[in-house]
Amino acid sequence: MQASAEFRIPEHYATDKRGPFRWIWSHAIHQWVYILAALIGGFGNAAMMAVVPILTGQAFNMVLAGDVDLKRLGQLALLLAGSQLVRGVLQLGRNYGFEFTAQRIEREVRYELYTNLLGKSMTFHNLQPVGDTMARATNDVREVNYMFSPGWNVVIGSLNFLLMPLLFASRYHPDLLLVPIIFTVLYALALWQYLASLSPITTEVRTAFGQLNTRLAEALDGIEIVKGSAQENQEVLRFGKNVNQYRDSMVRQGDVEARFLPLLLLGFALAGGLLHAMLLYRQGLINVGDVVSYFGLLSMLGFPVFASMWAYSRIALGVAGARRILELINRTTDLDQNQGGYGESMRGEVVFKNVTFAYDENDPVLRKIDFRVKPGQTVAIVGQTGSGKTSLVRLINRTYDVSDGQVLVDGIDVREWDLEVLRQQISIIEQDIFLFSQTIAQNIAFGKQDGSMEEIIQAAKNAQAHEFIESFAEGYQTVIGERGVTLSGGQRQRLALARAFLTNPHILILDDSTSAIDSETEDKIQRAIYTAAKGRTTFIITHRLSQIRWADQILVLRGGELVAAGNHDDLMQTSEAYRRIFSE
Repeated sequence: MQASAEFRIPEHYATDKRGPFRWIWSHAIHQWVYILAALIGGFGNAAMMAVVPILTGQAFNMVLAGDVDLKRLGQLALLLAGSQLVRGVLQLGRNYGFEFTAQRIEREVRYELYTNLLGKSMTFHNLQPVGDTMARATNDVREVNYMFSPGWNVVIGSLNFLLMPLLFASRYHPDLLLVPIIFTVLYALALWQYLASLSPITTEVRTAFGQLNTRLAEALDGIEIVKGSAQENQEVLRFGKNVNQYRDSMVRQGDVEARFLPLLLLGFALAGGLLHAMLLYRQGLINVGDVVSYFGLLSMLGFPVFASMWAYSRIALGVAGARRILELINRTTDLDQNQGGYGESMRGEVVFKNVTFAYDENDPVLRKIDFRVKPGQTVAIVGQTGSGKTSLVRLINRTYDVSDGQVLVDGIDVREWDLEVLRQQISIIEQDIFLFSQTIAQNIAFGKQDGSMEEIIQAAKNAQAHEFIESFAEGYQTVIGERGVTLSGGQRQRLALARAFLTNPHILILDDSTSAIDSETEDKIQRAIYTAAKGRTTFIITHRLSQIRWADQILVLRGGELVAAGNHDDLMQTSEAYRRIFSE
């Protein structure tokens, strides 16, 4: 079975990703019970509100008639009070239903987006700015929440208020429907024009916020370079430009909201409705109580108008946020998880057959690479910076897929392996070590969550990390800073080695992973790596002659091509490119 992403946690439910409205609906439909409760509450709340002017009009007629029946007046008062108690319960149901829907949808959207991001290929993550991703995963998701509550909550409530004059005006005289009908039609047209003007601006607002967040994240992530280069003022200026862009888009949104035409329509509707009712009164077709009730019903139109000024903005911002989230989710990736593919235990044989790889189709990073590595062999990969060493090893665990040719593990094309099984048996220690803001023990056990404390300690000892870990007051329970900034480079790399040793991989890849280790520690690490390499296929990207010498095979890359292969002594005699590496 093939999936559209390289990794996927089973979805809570399938969603329609063909557009933001379809996608939002496919989430909302799963909350139908709460939405139904909210709709009932919204209609009932408005209906109970309409009871107030109707009963008030009856009371007016009773008083004006001069024959005040205290019992009947008391009944009207009780009905009025009772209706508002019921209204309060129904309004609570509306608010609860929409708020519960909003929170559940936000949870599901976050889950869907997070699992989708984990499933994206490294090509995607290399090109997608982290700050923009965080803006979409936090603020844009939150805007989807606000779209339902207070957005749709207020809109549904206000539309029911708009409906009440149409339902009850005719009880006094059929002609009194004229003003509510005209207002409703004009209101719908004005609202359509308002939303058409608002939609592109809200998209612009969300995009500007994403750019603002991207620049901030980059500046904070590279704060050491910013300070080291004394570029604080320049970064403030760049950030200021993004702030101004975001401010300007918000001002344009406010300008559209300020010119909200239904406010003017409401004034005309109230004036026209009252005039119409008074004319009918003069003709004797309705009484004073009817005029009072009718005008009370017309006054209910004020809630839809005033609510629309900001409720529809919340919906427009929510749709814009959903569009940005969906654009991220729908971004395609060429890798697939291939669940159910080949999943046997590895022997560790690796074969490259005429492999070409390119991030950009017009600029290959690797060209026609051919070599074979037997199970258990240690391979050193050397070459100048930019020769394609890291790209080559990342093809083995399918961080990237080849553009042409084949990479075989145990005679099986890596694309035919179950991706999870493939990666569980391959461990990569990157040059840029990443550690999480967790305890040292949790960082070591990241690749094997069920590892015992004894196994964690043994892995640390094998990586020559146990001694410095024990020097901390909390030992293995010491919480390290984000990315391990509280540790030295050598300490971070030894923790990464311990993490790899704990998983006991069949293929071990070391991407210049001892570059930050001092000479005193290097000998210990060398022995640890030598021990770890026994019985497993090991790839070492390095410039250290001490590591290259004991490799069974050395691959020399230059300009993305494999220019030589062999052991150290042979290559020193036969390869000018290899000799040049050690002479520079």
